Amino acid sequence: MRNASHRLATALLLALPLAACNSPANGEAKGNATAAAEQPAPASQPAQTLTSAKGQVRATQVAGGLDHPWGLAFLPDGSMLVTERSGQLRRVGADGAVSAPVTGVPKVFATGQGGLLDVVPAPDFATSQRIYLSYAEPGDNGTAGTAVAYGTLADGALADVKVIYRQEPKVDGPNHFGSRLVFDDAGHLFISQGERNKRAMSQELDKLQGKLVRLNLDGSVPQDNPFVGQSGARAEIWSYGHRNMQGMARDPRTGTLWQSEHGPRGGDEINLPQPGKNYGWPVITHGINYSGQPIPEAVGKAKDGMEQPHHLWEKSPGVSGMAFYTGRPESPWNDSLFLGSLAERNLIRLTLDGDKVVGEERLLNEIGERVRDVRVGPDGNVYVVTDEDDGKIWRVEPPKAP
Repeated sequence: MRNASHRLATALLLALPLAACNSPANGEAKGNATAAAEQPAPASQPAQTLTSAKGQVRATQVAGGLDHPWGLAFLPDGSMLVTERSGQLRRVGADGAVSAPVTGVPKVFATGQGGLLDVVPAPDFATSQRIYLSYAEPGDNGTAGTAVAYGTLADGALADVKVIYRQEPKVDGPNHFGSRLVFDDAGHLFISQGERNKRAMSQELDKLQGKLVRLNLDGSVPQDNPFVGQSGARAEIWSYGHRNMQGMARDPRTGTLWQSEHGPRGGDEINLPQPGKNYGWPVITHGINYSGQPIPEAVGKAKDGMEQPHHLWEKSPGVSGMAFYTGRPESPWNDSLFLGSLAERNLIRLTLDGDKVVGEERLLNEIGERVRDVRVGPDGNVYVVTDEDDGKIWRVEPPKAP
């Protein structure tokens, strides 16, 4: 009896990794009654007045009834694209009307943390109508890996779909796919990923797990990537030693790429990834295993040749999507970085002085839902996606200047 009780306790502890990243029940994208249908514009929703360190903010539900939404992107006509982890891509009107699923989306591995992940319009979307998607792609014998495809969006369908990236090798397991997509101004696409809960792979340069990847927009490898021509290393790699990167954004003020990733039990972090640098996982970490034991490969919190986090949370908030709020000197929120929090069920706002984080607050505690993505809309408001069975898009109006 004692051994049986011990095994049960151990199993429960090992299940904890899903709690910060997945839905509270079991991590599966379970779906709901309206998930597959078109939804008309909802009745006008009253704004909720919420508190913040800079004054009152107003939060209004724009759309609901989404099946664990994951990524959000704005289009030039004012509509939005939103992904649902179970595999649907939707178009949401400015009035909150939700389209039927866009057809032609690649098949996804919708298990655990896997599914349809990020969506971004191409830099030339206005003329090309091209969008990029990241997702967990199924492989043989129950394996899967992060993949990226692009296609042309027209009349509720995705056409001319081409897969431009596949994480190799595909491995088993339902966790740690990442993934966010960010363009720079030089014709490159950055792809954040996870190490698929295969810790050692983060340090193995001949594998793509736990790597930040940089490609040209057509999927080819830039010749100035740091490992081009190096034997035993994948040329796609920009940086390595990452655990599970679920947030990434480019600072509009400087062009610097920022990336956030989940630690294990403790040690969520922000990095400013530089080419060829090693960010340490699992050799250095500020976290421990979900069992309460040390990470087996870890030697401590620092090691020569491995980078320290730019910003760190000793207790993991479960950081997800990321967005900069800059170029608005009239706003009390100017020069802020927003991150979704899954475990704490709120929105994190970091105050920036250049690249330095000088303040931190939590928002939307009153709503109490898991924040999966955050974007700044063309109207200057902050838009938040909640990862729930009845997932929502919220519009958050910043506080007024005093």
